[in-house]
Amino acid sequence: MLEFQLSYRRHLPHIQPPGATLFVTFRLAGSLPQSVLEQLLAESCAAARRLNKIADLRERAKLAAIAQKQQFDRWDKALDNSPAGPHWLRRPEIARIVADSLHYLDGERYDLDCYCLMSNHGHVVFTPLEKADGAFYSLSSIMHSFKRYTAWQANLTLGRQGQFWQHESYDHIVRDEAELNRIRRYVLNNPVRAGLVETWEEWPWSFCRSSLQT
Repeated sequence: MLEFQLSYRRHLPHIQPPGATLFVTFRLAGSLPQSVLEQLLAESCAAARRLNKIADLRERAKLAAIAQKQQFDRWDKALDNSPAGPHWLRRPEIARIVADSLHYLDGERYDLDCYCLMSNHGHVVFTPLEKADGAFYSLSSIMHSFKRYTAWQANLTLGRQGQFWQHESYDHIVRDEAELNRIRRYVLNNPVRAGLVETWEEWPWSFCRSSLQT
């Protein structure tokens, strides 16, 4: 049975076709209140119940993709509007640690396409590289390395201990060039939608390797 589930997860296996470009969203630990998380979970479960009643698997898959996008949009909007939890990435020295790490892994573990760092979360698009043994770097190994190093450096800078990043991330496989361009616009215009800048180029914690197509 094809069952709907939202793609931000911690322990479930991540589907990663070889050579696929990935859109990943990561956030600070405690960046969403428990009440918001419970509401999002309830909405996800309600969507799953509706979708799993659809007998036509092709139609179910089509509607599941729409539901996932809608759920992600609500999740991301909640992060943008969340007054709760830490906003460590608002501090330039912390954002610099994270941005430098994203660039450091570029050409080592992935080809970096674009990213944007907000005060309590970040979006990144990359394509994992092939290793000498013919396998590709896994998303889980990339994010583990990235989160471990940046958490250590950020906590050292902040003079604190404890969990820095939320364990789970949201990930999405980019299907084609048209979707890639839509995701680039979504990622880079995050601070524009939040009213922080007028154009994405003004935001100091954004990067895009290619020209952004309008």
